[in-house]
Amino acid sequence: MDEVKRKRILVVTYYWPPSGGAGVQRWLKFTKYLPDFGWDPIVFTPENPDFDLKDESLLVDVNNDVEVLKFPIWEPYQIFKKLSGNKRIQQGQILETDKKSVFKRLAIWLRGNLFVPDPRIFWVKPSVDYLTSIIQSNDIKYMITTGPPHSVHLIGKGLKLKNPTLTWVADFRDPWSQWDILKKMKISSFIWKRHLKLEQSVLKMADSVLATGPTAAQEFRDLGARKVAFITNGFDAADTTDEDLSTKRRSQFKVSHLGMLSQDRNPVVLWKVLEELCSLPAFYKVFELHLTGILSPEVVLSIKQYPRLSTKLVLSESIPHTGVFRSNRESDVLILLQTRAEGANSQLPGKLFEYLSAKRPVLALGAEGNDISNILDATKAGKSFGYAEKEEIAKFLVNEFTAWQEGQSNWTFKGVDVYERKHLTKQLDELLRSLQSK
Repeated sequence: MDEVKRKRILVVTYYWPPSGGAGVQRWLKFTKYLPDFGWDPIVFTPENPDFDLKDESLLVDVNNDVEVLKFPIWEPYQIFKKLSGNKRIQQGQILETDKKSVFKRLAIWLRGNLFVPDPRIFWVKPSVDYLTSIIQSNDIKYMITTGPPHSVHLIGKGLKLKNPTLTWVADFRDPWSQWDILKKMKISSFIWKRHLKLEQSVLKMADSVLATGPTAAQEFRDLGARKVAFITNGFDAADTTDEDLSTKRRSQFKVSHLGMLSQDRNPVVLWKVLEELCSLPAFYKVFELHLTGILSPEVVLSIKQYPRLSTKLVLSESIPHTGVFRSNRESDVLILLQTRAEGANSQLPGKLFEYLSAKRPVLALGAEGNDISNILDATKAGKSFGYAEKEEIAKFLVNEFTAWQEGQSNWTFKGVDVYERKHLTKQLDELLRSLQSK
């Protein structure tokens, strides 16, 4: 592509390899393919972030044409760990604490009321000071900030105030004031108003708010964002393999969930259904339940209450992203669970699209008519049920088991390619160019 037409774009993100988990995938993949569309990304990320989930395999996805700037950050998580009594707090389990522990309750209160919008707030001012000269010296006209942590958006706000002609897209992988996790932090009314004020300042100042799905986009419109678009997460064709796509029967009927599984998404109804199906000798003989990733202790305990099901449980630590596709492909049913907390209906998990790439049937549990359900219906890739629909869930699993026995498939996986990362990056390119840097 003609070098004259190339544009520099600053991407501010907390999560970057070797950080693992879902938070890093979106902009690692966007920046991987943006150079193909005439963009030269400059990624700004912490030099010493405090995260416990690492995946060194993701480093191979960092495009050689992408410049990565790392800047020191101070985070107060050591204080939280001392108060909570945990030296190692796994991702997603900060709020899953013993209600009888005064110190844990105090730690959660401090997290919610002293650090607004989050503990990375101390990174904002020094980052704005540092990036101001970077923007000027590199003639950067476009900027992306991606949260959570939502303090990253305050870096964008600070830079926009100093550079009004900068075209700024605020990308929300999760909501802010509507985020179910935030609502668990025992936040005072004064601090809640502070969150709302900061959120409004970002929504009104950003040239565009970018969401991960249609429902999330509508929530931001309802909150008053002046321009909103959505681009879903997806899967990278480069992460897949040329393995046989046939439905040839394997020796075990494997039902799997990959990723973090918290107590708010514990599908007790599914465990009950599987326990009952395990009373059938033919099913029990070949069935396996595989849970891979960070699990809430409550989830494991709830499964172990079922004598037959517990003997079929296979637990595994988080696996490198390079092994995700193979693990998905070796499954016969893939479980997708939406948080049952109020306000979580707009969340569209990234694992859905990696499930789609594997072309294995998806059993989802969540709110009726949500974005997950609509995508599964459109792609003919599985079915979504409510957490109370026990009979329907059982029927789905019986049908899948029967299809597995016969070496057949009930699903066609229609139009899955629209969620491929390079195709989604083309949508991002079109959005950025439509904003027209001033």
